[in-house]
Amino acid sequence: MRNAIKPLLVYSDGNGQVFNHDSLLALGASGEQLIDIPSETWILLPNGSQLMELPGRLPVGKNPDTEELITLESDENENIVAVAAFIAPAYTICYQAVYERLKDAPVLPLYAYSAVGWHEGQFYVPAIRIDDSMRQDPSQFNKERIEKAADQVMQRYPQNRLARHLVNNCAMTYGCPAALNYLLNRWEMPLPTSRVCNSDCLGCISLQEDTGVCSAQFRIEFTPTADEIIEIAVDHLETAPEPLVSFGQGCEGEPLMNAQLLIDTVKGIRQKTLKGTINLNTNASRPDLVAKLRDVGMDSMRVSLNSTRKTYYDRYFRPKGYTFDDVIHSIQEMKSRGGFVSLNLFVFPGFIDQPEEVESVEKLINDYQIDMIQWRNLNIDPEWYWEAMKPVEQEGIGIDRMIERIRIKFPNLRHGYFNPCLNQ
Repeated sequence: MRNAIKPLLVYSDGNGQVFNHDSLLALGASGEQLIDIPSETWILLPNGSQLMELPGRLPVGKNPDTEELITLESDENENIVAVAAFIAPAYTICYQAVYERLKDAPVLPLYAYSAVGWHEGQFYVPAIRIDDSMRQDPSQFNKERIEKAADQVMQRYPQNRLARHLVNNCAMTYGCPAALNYLLNRWEMPLPTSRVCNSDCLGCISLQEDTGVCSAQFRIEFTPTADEIIEIAVDHLETAPEPLVSFGQGCEGEPLMNAQLLIDTVKGIRQKTLKGTINLNTNASRPDLVAKLRDVGMDSMRVSLNSTRKTYYDRYFRPKGYTFDDVIHSIQEMKSRGGFVSLNLFVFPGFIDQPEEVESVEKLINDYQIDMIQWRNLNIDPEWYWEAMKPVEQEGIGIDRMIERIRIKFPNLRHGYFNPCLNQ
């Protein structure tokens, strides 16, 4: 049994220098609740994670002797800014950073803001490694190999616009791990296709208008043809280990808006190869099209949900021309045809683990025999999200407790962070 871990509060000078306080302890946020993070929840900051300054926000720690909450403030000798961790893929955050927001503080960029502390010379975060796959671990990406592979892909598909987009935009500009893995001919390959969307998600990472927040990446500016998609997808499915191709990426809108293109593409891929998994990451807004895609060979579907309760789903997704019932109907269509369904469950501590939400998630799993939950951290300013959701005040049970409870209730349910390859 390891010794109790009680990490110290960390903060920044606003110029990239991070310091630890000599006595105040780090805390965690679960919604509006401030939490003494259990010792067993702290893990070493995963490789590939980043520390981030939170402008316009002051760090808050706890005096271990008096249990008083202390806000560190800047003075004429020292500038003080709160710090959070943006954790590497495959890890799920259990508690968010604690801070005091100053008047006129900017809305934070679209990242997930984990609590972070300092203990015995190392940074710690409250998180769980939810997926053992190494597919997006930093150790798997060699710059020289990537650059060589990028040249090879460009030479192999000189006229293919989608290949060029994946190389120049996704891999070499944004460093998208899925695009990098495509270049290295392994695992999951992204297939962005859609310039438009029928959701207006609060935290959309590819389109923000008049919010004061920048998009994390720009949306694809063209619609590839079925032939362009089929050409590169078939080669990947035929040659890569654990091959998987996925429609629905961060650099696009909703793929179901290109329904006929997807139907023609899936059909064309399956006419050429039966290898690998064809997956759709989606808002699941069009059940009739989900049924058609499954009928022509789509293997799996990952449905994005910030909540399994309609009220809160609508407040985040702000659907245009579809309803939450359509999402449920899409799941029914996929499952009734023997398809694999994952929930892309947006993890926001203090909201997704509220008792009513946990029960609602469990009901959805039970009613529709969901195959997998992907516990993905929601990238959004915590206060912006909380103000938009206006949730009924309920204390969260804890992300780790929620996951463990669902594991026990549904022993056959998969848990992870990435889409699985279902067939070689």
